[in-house]
Amino acid sequence: AAALSGAMAAEGPGSLLALSAAAVSRSMGALERDVWGKAGAARGCPSSAQCPCEPRDGETGGKRPVDYFSFPGLSTQPIWRKLWDDVMKTRPPNSENITCWRKKFLETFFSNVLHGVLDVSSDWRLNDRHFSPLLHSSPHVSQLTLCNMLQGAVELTAEHNQKVLENLAVSLRILKFQHLLSSDQSIRRSLVLLLHRLIHHGSVSQVSMYSWPVPDTVLLVLILSMSAGFWRSGNALTCQSSPCGLCREKDKAQSQESGQERAERGHCDGKEWSDGENHKGSPRAPEEADAEVNRCRADVCLNSVLSRPRSPLQNQACEEASSKVPCDHTSIRGGSSPRCISDQLSCHPVLRKTRRRLKSAVGKKRRCLRRSRGPYADPEDLYDFVFTVAREDNSGLLNKNSATEGENAENWTSSSPGSPCTGHAGCKKRGGSAGIFSLKAAHRFRSVSTLELFSIPLTGETCRTLSNLLSSWVSLESLVLSYNGLGANIFCILSGLRALSRHSDCRLRVVRMSDVFSHVPCMELVRCILSAFPRLHTLSVSFDLKNQLEGNRPEGNPSSSEAEIPESCLEQLEIRFPREPLHTAFLVPVLKASKSLQQLSLDSATLPCSQELGLLLEALKECNPNLKKLSFHDMNLAEHQKEVLHLLQDPVLQEITFSFCRLFESSTTEFLSEIINTVKRNSSLKSLKLPGNRLGNYRLVALADIFSEDSSSSLCQLDVSSNCIKPDGLLEFTKKLEGHIQQRGGQIQFTHLRLFQNWLDQDAETAQEALRRLKALCSVVNDSWDSSQAFADYISVM
Repeated sequence: AAALSGAMAAEGPGSLLALSAAAVSRSMGALERDVWGKAGAARGCPSSAQCPCEPRDGETGGKRPVDYFSFPGLSTQPIWRKLWDDVMKTRPPNSENITCWRKKFLETFFSNVLHGVLDVSSDWRLNDRHFSPLLHSSPHVSQLTLCNMLQGAVELTAEHNQKVLENLAVSLRILKFQHLLSSDQSIRRSLVLLLHRLIHHGSVSQVSMYSWPVPDTVLLVLILSMSAGFWRSGNALTCQSSPCGLCREKDKAQSQESGQERAERGHCDGKEWSDGENHKGSPRAPEEADAEVNRCRADVCLNSVLSRPRSPLQNQACEEASSKVPCDHTSIRGGSSPRCISDQLSCHPVLRKTRRRLKSAVGKKRRCLRRSRGPYADPEDLYDFVFTVAREDNSGLLNKNSATEGENAENWTSSSPGSPCTGHAGCKKRGGSAGIFSLKAAHRFRSVSTLELFSIPLTGETCRTLSNLLSSWVSLESLVLSYNGLGANIFCILSGLRALSRHSDCRLRVVRMSDVFSHVPCMELVRCILSAFPRLHTLSVSFDLKNQLEGNRPEGNPSSSEAEIPESCLEQLEIRFPREPLHTAFLVPVLKASKSLQQLSLDSATLPCSQELGLLLEALKECNPNLKKLSFHDMNLAEHQKEVLHLLQDPVLQEITFSFCRLFESSTTEFLSEIINTVKRNSSLKSLKLPGNRLGNYRLVALADIFSEDSSSSLCQLDVSSNCIKPDGLLEFTKKLEGHIQQRGGQIQFTHLRLFQNWLDQDAETAQEALRRLKALCSVVNDSWDSSQAFADYISVM
């Protein structure tokens, strides 16, 4: 600043901008301290915090925060990046992909303070008695991870963090659980209160669970049930002897509403009685009014689903009624209101007396159950809440249905691999009532739209619970089940999904299922799910190995491939075969039904004969004119050079991936030249991914000719990862690419190059020069890969 002032004095009077710059430079230190102090004093938060100024859109009584570092035309990213370095003192993972350092800092800051990782007294900007770290950062948290013993849940539900929880209910969208351990009753109560506030009365739309090798069944089912919108009100979930305030307000409003309706109905019934009209029907009016009030009370209490198991006699009555009433039983179980069921029954005189007899019998049965409930009589018992969804020991019918489901699963596995959901009696029965008792309720809380379970073993009991929840989870849009050890329990999950598909308001659009062993052939599973959910947008089925118990079971027969699949809205299909042969005859019906398909990925499939790939390409051209992305992974295409060239010249495809497909294993120089010339003539191809195909230096340098002066290619992205590329080859490729760009006057669309897992560590100096020159031409993504260690691992595996 002194030098700047001296220079200005020597040059005479300066401009207003220069004078202002000099003044700011002289006072920058004091200004920074004042800004930190002003922000902290304004709202009890640090400098980067915010003070209330203007109302935020869509909020009542809220304030829109003003960032003291937000200036028009000036990015604050460097400031937040420096804050990260000063406070976190670690390098964030994938820092190159971080688009907003402010959000990244505040979310990580919240999580670290919550779990005791960060000590706020370690930084002078945070060590302020007026500053509440959780309160300040909570409005900026959109995703939160709870782990281990759920200490975070206990802290967030503490009385002094009530405002923090209110902020999270507005801002939080994704709730994750990772590496959970068994917990005691008090911790589970805190978790219940947290889930109730963030999901049922909040904005959380996604619940994800990761890496739970030995899950606590009670805790797991509790999270699943509350994610689906079920909650047991009453004494079981109270906080300091007072129920949820939001529920209490809703109950009060609904009670007033039901009271008004009852008064109006009583007035109308009295008028009809005095007028002498409907004289025979009038004695039933008070009874119907009471029934209506009881139904409204059920809306408030929500105990009809979660506090009591359905009695066997009720199930029997429903079965008898469904056998006599000409209506779809599954639709009744799927979500029809009690009034609709009552109306349908009343339409048939034969059933009226039966219903009255059953009503008294059910009342006696309920009283007996109430007296003999034993350990479940305690309303504080969360175990009762959790297992009312899947309890089977109280119902002989459920046991019978479970046995039936097991038989159906065995029949499905041993039967011909036709579509299990079309024409197979066992499959149809599973879609109805087998193994699933009704979860229908007059009122349910808000539920999440995305459920993800990664590496969490699911037992038969847990699968039945999840199946029951799925059967009426109409708000669910995305379901991800990854490495859950389902085995034969996959039939139970499919049963719940088929029951869900019968709801007209079902929103499921994404299904991803992956596991180690496949209990069902991949194509059968694809056909089953797609037939049940024609409105599905994304379907991914992935298995590592074939079930050892399957032996040499035939993959199918041609007749099964002729089963018609309804036209679907599928846009993305991913199939990873457990080294199963790719029979195009089984895939063609799926392709024909998916006219809107835009992305297709086939992984680890074997080609039983040389004609299979050609038949597949013909089917794609005929059935899927909108296909934009096509991917083959870990498939031997060394003997299919003609088909590869045919794909590269497709005028519609925009992205093609040949990943670990041995393209150049037995190829000649002419094949490489044909690939280059074909890509040069294709103006629609935007991305070409060739990882793991043994390109080497020579072929990489040759690929630079794709961007020559006579090329009409529009290629933007090139992936040459895992291709044994050395630093000298990369440098030669760079020089050749620079020459082509210079010849074209700098007009080139190439923007991204991926170089993961190549041998660039063999000559660090040459590699750095090549990368430096490449980064001046395009965006380069690479890693610091130790090729010697990787080679040693490869040798050890061999």
